[in-house]
Amino acid sequence: MDERSALGLLAGRIDAAGDDAAVIDGLVITTDMLHERTDFPEGTTRYTAGWRTVGASLSDVAAMGGAATAAVAAYGAPAFDPTEIEAFVDGASDVCELVDAAYVGGDLDSHDEFTVAGAVVGRTDDPVFRHGAEPGDAVYVTGTLGRTGAAIREFERGNADRGNELFRFEPRVAAGRRLAGVASAMMDSSDGLARSLHQLAAASDCGFDVEWDRLPVDRAVDAVADGEAERRELSTFFGEDFELVFTGPRAVVEANRESLDTPITRIGRVTKGGVLADGDPLPDRGYSH
Repeated sequence: MDERSALGLLAGRIDAAGDDAAVIDGLVITTDMLHERTDFPEGTTRYTAGWRTVGASLSDVAAMGGAATAAVAAYGAPAFDPTEIEAFVDGASDVCELVDAAYVGGDLDSHDEFTVAGAVVGRTDDPVFRHGAEPGDAVYVTGTLGRTGAAIREFERGNADRGNELFRFEPRVAAGRRLAGVASAMMDSSDGLARSLHQLAAASDCGFDVEWDRLPVDRAVDAVADGEAERRELSTFFGEDFELVFTGPRAVVEANRESLDTPITRIGRVTKGGVLADGDPLPDRGYSH
C-alpha cells in the first residue's frame, strides 16, 4: 500500500481527516514526518532541515486559514552531534519567527536514519477546507512554482549552498490568514500543483481548467531545466513547494489582492468536472513518500 492508499484508508475511519490540518473548536493541529532518504538530499544542512521540518507543518496551518502559535519537533538520528542539533533548532526557530510563531521544544531519540517529525498548533475562527470550490470560481496560487524541484537539481549538481537557499521556503501563514473568508477552498501544494488540483476536485466534486502559460514558474527552474518538458515537470508535478492553491469568486479575490503579503496568480477556473490544462487532461501525479 502506498502513501495515498494509506491516507484514503484513514480518511474512511477518521472523521476529521482529509484536509491539511485538523480544526477542533478553533484549534488547528497538524504534524509531518520527514526522512533523510526521501526529503533531505546530500548537502542539506541541519539548519535547513529544521526550517523545512517545521515549515511543512506551518504551511498546513496556512492552508486552513489559521494563525500559527507554536511548533515542536521530534529528532531522530544515529548519533547526537551537538552542532547539528543546535543548527536544527536554529532553523526551526527562525522559520517560526518568520510567521510570528514560537518553537517551544520537542523530543530526541536514536534512529538508524535521520528522521524528524514536526507538529504545529494554531488558531482560526473561520477555517478554509478543501471542499467548497464552485464552478465559476477562479483558481489561484501564491508565490511561484518549482522552487523545490530546482533545489533538487542544484543539490544533484553539487551546488549545496544554492540548494539549501531554495529549500528554505516561506510558509504562507499571513496570506492564508488573509484568505480566510475570501477563498472558497484551499490547500497547500506540497504534493505538487497537479495533484493538489485533483485533490481539491475530489473534495469539492468539481473540475479545473488551468492554462500552462499562466503558471508562475520560479526563475530558479529556468536556470536548471533542460527544455519545456522538464520545466513543466519541476513546476507542476514535482511538489514540495508549499504554496497555497485556492479558489474563490474572481471579483472577491481580486478585491483583496492588494491586502496580501505575497503575489497571487490566477491560473484557471473551476469547472463541473475533469482536471485539464489548456483543455487536455492533466495527469494526477505528484510527490509521494
